[in-house]
Amino acid sequence: MAILVTGGSKGIGLQIALSFSKPGNHVFLNYASDASAAVAAKQAVEEFGAHCELLKGDAGTPEGCRQILQSVAAEVDQLDQLVHCAVRAVPQPALECDLDEFTAAVNLNGTALLYLTQAAMPLLKRGSTIFFLSSRGGRIVVPNYAAIGVAKSLGESMVRYLATELAPKGIRVNTVSPGVVDTEAVHTLFGDAAEEIVRHAAESNPSGRGVQHADYTNMIRFLASPEAEFIQGQTIFINGGANLSA
Repeated sequence: MAILVTGGSKGIGLQIALSFSKPGNHVFLNYASDASAAVAAKQAVEEFGAHCELLKGDAGTPEGCRQILQSVAAEVDQLDQLVHCAVRAVPQPALECDLDEFTAAVNLNGTALLYLTQAAMPLLKRGSTIFFLSSRGGRIVVPNYAAIGVAKSLGESMVRYLATELAPKGIRVNTVSPGVVDTEAVHTLFGDAAEEIVRHAAESNPSGRGVQHADYTNMIRFLASPEAEFIQGQTIFINGGANLSA
């Protein structure tokens, strides 16, 4: 089994990669710049017995995605799981964002799902699955989150369009949207308020706790299994019901 995770060296991406890390599996971790974090992630994956390749590259451009997938194709002839988890934060109100930075963020955070899928098509076979990671900011307004939220909304829509084209090929694509998870990206976005946001999300959750890594990794493993072959083009919330009330 081979899996590619963009943004796979940290946070949610790394947790997903680790959940597929076992002897015989081939794990590709794409990262943009933090080499030390990538090396640590590779070591963590290999401790579970999987083979791991680090792929430094810009998943926010068509050419960058082609280069990433060319590197994957040099090692394997089939990609079983493609997970787009890379994210670029621009923690400003929409009207104050530098437009070049905003555009680059939207490309990486959302449109890149299409770049990656097109580049991966020669490696995707019947039974392969694609995952887009979204968040609540794709559906409700979160302060200083426009560059991510707008892109997540775009990506969720892209999943539906791709699903209708991929389904006849036996390839599945779905969106998984976890609730608030304590990651480096959350701290980058919300700074000193991050800890309070994570705490409040846990305390106010109707299920009585915050999101744990196993909550979303278990769902992704299920969606990647043959038992989920008829789940296609959906957005699945992993948040204990936190999105059900104001």
